Amino acid sequence: MVEALGGCTMSDEFDQPGGDREGRGWESVLNRCRVLAAKIANELRNKRPEHFVDKLSLADIHSSLERAGDVLSTVNGSQAQGLSATDN
Repeated sequence: MVEALGGCTMSDEFDQPGGDREGRGWESVLNRCRVLAAKIANELRNKRPEHFVDKLSLADIHSSLERAGDVLSTVNGSQAQGLSATDN
């Protein structure tokens, strides 16, 4: 994973997004997340269970994707709460 991030660690990528005050650095991070999600989707589309030598690695991928989905649900929920609070 370090190679995919250009030699940076995950924490390096998110400590300093390198953007301006309007959040364009975070926009870049979001775009990298989208690219990574698309890459994962494309690779999984072509995989069959027998492609995984270790079934625990498949379970680990599933668990990680569930966690990412949970994080996205939390983000969506907080946006919805913020909208409803301003409507009152």
